[in-house]
Amino acid sequence: MKLWKGRFQKEADPRTNDFNSSIAFDSRMYRQDIEGSIAHATMLGRQGIIGENESMKICVELGKIRDDLDAGVLAIDPDAEDIHTFVEQELTARLGDAGKRLHTGRSRNDQVALDIRLTLREDCAGLKAQLKELISVLCKEAKLYSDAVMPGYTHMQRAQPVTFGHHLMAYAEMLLRDVSRLDDAIRRMNYSPLGSGALAGTTYPLDREMTAKLLGFTAPAQNSLDAVADRDFCAEIVFAVSLCMAHLSRLCEELVLWCSWEFRFIELDDAYCTGSSIMPQKKNPDLAELIRGKSGRVFGDLIGLLTMMKGLPLAYNKDMQEDKEAVFDAVDTLKLCLTPLIPMLDTMKVRKDHMRAAAAGGFINATDCADYLVSVKGLPFRDAYKITGELVALCIEQKLTLETLPLQQYQAVCPDFDEGVYEAISLDKCVSDRKVLGGPAPENVRAQAKRVLELVEEMDKRTGDC
Repeated sequence: MKLWKGRFQKEADPRTNDFNSSIAFDSRMYRQDIEGSIAHATMLGRQGIIGENESMKICVELGKIRDDLDAGVLAIDPDAEDIHTFVEQELTARLGDAGKRLHTGRSRNDQVALDIRLTLREDCAGLKAQLKELISVLCKEAKLYSDAVMPGYTHMQRAQPVTFGHHLMAYAEMLLRDVSRLDDAIRRMNYSPLGSGALAGTTYPLDREMTAKLLGFTAPAQNSLDAVADRDFCAEIVFAVSLCMAHLSRLCEELVLWCSWEFRFIELDDAYCTGSSIMPQKKNPDLAELIRGKSGRVFGDLIGLLTMMKGLPLAYNKDMQEDKEAVFDAVDTLKLCLTPLIPMLDTMKVRKDHMRAAAAGGFINATDCADYLVSVKGLPFRDAYKITGELVALCIEQKLTLETLPLQQYQAVCPDFDEGVYEAISLDKCVSDRKVLGGPAPENVRAQAKRVLELVEEMDKRTGDC
């Protein structure tokens, strides 16, 4: 039976029911719906709006419904309009008139606004835990390969020497920001809409501070119109998830490149690759490619949400039912992607020898050659830059590298060169001398990994304190 049936003279067309129903995607909120209803019923009894005895009966029976759903003893009716209707009707079937009193002073508008906040608060906590696990794996690998020299790239051209550990820590920093964005979104979301009614509150003497406290909110939302019409938090969470997916996509793009025969910087474990139906030699990084591809799906969720909300007048409009499919899909997709990515990175084999060989070509120590002329010989940087460019051109012509170019040819271009240039341009020295904060020197990388792991530990402590 529809909660709004009294106004209507005829039954809704079955096609209307099918189109209008949200039970297929909001049924995941049954625990949160029951949690919110228990808080509401407790407050109604405390305020004398319904009898204390009825309040207690409602709360006890709601707990039993939750337990029955958890255990699979009770199945959610797929023909119910939504999860809110299903729970209320099941309660009424068990308690009779007492169950009908639950909705006193409440609308489905503030109810659904509450349920989705509670659900996303829990979902985001799970995502944060996964992201922190991924950050920890990156830090572990970074410490292990803090001195593994590899070429750093700009424009996909070899640019300057870095280390594999330094490269991985760049992604750890991105993911730290992703965790922080989720924290910020949760903080702004954590205000209770319960008691705002359909849009204008209610004449009942509700204690909104009480229900907010019972449900772990910072405080009640301060404007009843905004409380039921607000979906900023959905868009904000999907944006945070979208940016995180962009970071994962960039990482996976590099994993795909690195495990190719053209690079061979890493080898992914067989457990996280697939083969070809026709080419027996193939070992394909399909998981990394799928994560890269799924980023577009999440970006679409964000655009869908923003487009849905952009022209809506206050307060609630049925368009807003579309919020849940978008935000739940984004959250679920990120969770799905993180689940195999963490062990895939944890088990990959790193080919330091191939990284080193790649770093030896491409003249990635050219900047260090110019810096040698500046810091040791006192030349202006622009002069040193021009001289080094001429040396690179000479090496390319003679099929040599800066390391193998004879000293007399260095001196033919610039007489200030001496034997010290060879030490200055050695790859290990090029990396180890970059000790500036944020640079790739091995001790820097290890210190950065230690700092990030400490930050993650602090996050876990704050979460535990909450």
